[in-house]
Amino acid sequence: MSRENLLIIRFAYQSLGVVYGDLGTSPLYVFYNTFPHGVDDPENVIGALSLIIYSLTFVPLLKYVFIVLRANDNGQGGTLALYSLLCRHANIKIMPNQHHTDEELTTYSRTTSLEKSFAAKTQRWLEGRSFIKKTILVLVLVGTCMVIGDGILTPAISVLSAVGGIKVNRSEVDNDVVVIVAVVILVGLFSMQRYGTNKVGMLFAPIVLLWFLLIGGIGIYNISKFGGSVLKAFSPLYMYRYLRYGGKDNWLSLGGVLLSITGTEALFADLANFPVSSVQIAFTLVVFPCLLLAYSGQAAYLVNNLNHSQDVFYRCIPDAIYWPVFVIATLAAIIASQATITATFSIIKQALAHGCFPRVKVVHTSKTVAGQIYIPDINYILMVLCIAVTVGFKNESQIGNAYGTAVVLVMLFTTLLMTLVMILVWHCHWILVFLFTGLSLIVECTYFSIVLFKIDQGGWVPLAIAGVFLTVMYVWHYGTVKRYEFELHSKVSMAWILNLGPSLGLVRVPGIGLVYTELATGVPHIFSHFITNLPAIHSVVVFVCVKYLPVYTVPEGERFLIRRIGPNNFHIFRCVARYGYKDLHKKDDDFEKKLFDNLFMSVKLELMMECSSDSEYSPCEPLSEQSKHFTVNNNENTTSSSNADFSISSVDSAIHSRSPSYVNITIQSSDNCTEVDELEFLNKCREAGVVHILGNTVVRASRESSFYKKIAIDYIYAFLRKICRENSMFLNIPHESLLNVGQVFYV
Repeated sequence: MSRENLLIIRFAYQSLGVVYGDLGTSPLYVFYNTFPHGVDDPENVIGALSLIIYSLTFVPLLKYVFIVLRANDNGQGGTLALYSLLCRHANIKIMPNQHHTDEELTTYSRTTSLEKSFAAKTQRWLEGRSFIKKTILVLVLVGTCMVIGDGILTPAISVLSAVGGIKVNRSEVDNDVVVIVAVVILVGLFSMQRYGTNKVGMLFAPIVLLWFLLIGGIGIYNISKFGGSVLKAFSPLYMYRYLRYGGKDNWLSLGGVLLSITGTEALFADLANFPVSSVQIAFTLVVFPCLLLAYSGQAAYLVNNLNHSQDVFYRCIPDAIYWPVFVIATLAAIIASQATITATFSIIKQALAHGCFPRVKVVHTSKTVAGQIYIPDINYILMVLCIAVTVGFKNESQIGNAYGTAVVLVMLFTTLLMTLVMILVWHCHWILVFLFTGLSLIVECTYFSIVLFKIDQGGWVPLAIAGVFLTVMYVWHYGTVKRYEFELHSKVSMAWILNLGPSLGLVRVPGIGLVYTELATGVPHIFSHFITNLPAIHSVVVFVCVKYLPVYTVPEGERFLIRRIGPNNFHIFRCVARYGYKDLHKKDDDFEKKLFDNLFMSVKLELMMECSSDSEYSPCEPLSEQSKHFTVNNNENTTSSSNADFSISSVDSAIHSRSPSYVNITIQSSDNCTEVDELEFLNKCREAGVVHILGNTVVRASRESSFYKKIAIDYIYAFLRKICRENSMFLNIPHESLLNVGQVFYV
């Protein structure tokens, strides 16, 4: 066996503990939620088993494992990863901060389509309708909110179901004791999140593998003990009979059957960096057969013990291994909960990068694994809500109804997004798209119709949670977009800057001023407010824009994009620091150093182009103001616009140098090459001190705004800005060198 194949098998083994914990613990509560009031006909058990078998076959196996997983964004899964993938293939992103240089990144992978193809027509249709763009964003946000709901409901139902085994073997134990034990475990689980999963992650895979082998082995034991008559459930005829002749009760029991595929949506969200082939191998060789054996064994037991539907999982365990299985079940439930909590952290980090979530503290819990993060604020919110759900419902039935609502909505929205991915990214024939979408919607809309009947029985919980989070996320995104649009339309013209002269009408004091702005082009309005209200400005001004792109990561060597603004003697530059949604702008002492290294590199490369004997200009002849409209790499459209950056941009491959070192570059200076002196000038300014200038803006709705806009901006958005982390903390700006400039924006 080759080394590559061994590596794939190793990843398949590790994926068990990360990806399949949630799906693997479903046997704890499926039959209880399918028959919460008992079952009186063995044929109903076989019919329900048939539905479970074909639900597992179609949704997790065929749809997700072999189709949806292929739509990952360089190993990243979830609704926001699908949205990022779509944003690269169609201009559907609402935030208007895209720039053509972003498409030159090595990680900005995209495919092109023929002009008259179905994909191209769909792309033009999407890009020409702002309502469709907003609808797609809302679908993505609702799907994200439902995944957050999973992070609340999965720990509640998994831990409560596992701990419920105490009451089965010790009938004298009260249900309140079970709830208290579950709450203690949940508090411990959420309290341990700050330490990350890196140290205990290696234990997850063997525990989950042992769990699957145990439930599979117990299934074989029960089939052999009670007879294999339940295996006829593999015939779809029994599924048809169950729904055709069972009446409304059997139809409503589909809400319990739905729980057999819970964890499928987390399977995609938790994909992380496991190869798709490894996840497929783990599911087809271990997870799928063990789940089929587990459900078949429980059905075989239940056919002969119809009054044990509420605790069939623990009832069918042989007495000799009851307590070991109980311990493993509890550990598996904790691991399943850990997987959904981690997925919640990851998806909120993605939402932050897309400007769809208020600024919260993101902590790296591992120095070696970039994807392991911890968000304290979200962790405590999840813990409080999870405990509230556990204590409030006290049984798996109502929690199961809530869980099913969240799961089926995530699946529905994933199907709709996958339809666009198949058209725009994969360029599939419309017949294949129709078959995938049609079959998926038939199954998922069937389950969704059952969920509607369960809203008053606990199904309202994820809807309420999603409603609150959706309001927060959409209003935050709306306020962010309106603020950006205001800054974009009110940016200062370059003509005004040039009229001020090299001194900018102020005293230029030694030092470097880093002016933070959300604009990647043009001079921000906050700068004019600054220089008209203060008597001095630094000798060197650098506009710093920290920008997140719809890619999973931006390579370190391509992170910074440097441009000069105005003539050389103005000493004004722009630095765009680009990040992907997986990247973290963490507190890094090297950030400032890397910024200046790239700035100096840019100046040196500019000098090389101006002074090179191979240049079309005469050697060492400074470029005229008109020639500075020319950009070597087209980094910025420097047309004759008042807002254009009058500069010559450095070559992308040179700016994005794989090493920040530039000491090996030798430049022959002459009397006309003043940029060599500029390098020394920049070094002296850096030694004099660096000040971080940040716009502390207040956003208000204008007088002519609608009532709803005033509520969204003046109350909800203002409240969120007040309680979230300050921008200086989010950008990790040192407090001792921070200068805030206040301003009010009316949008």
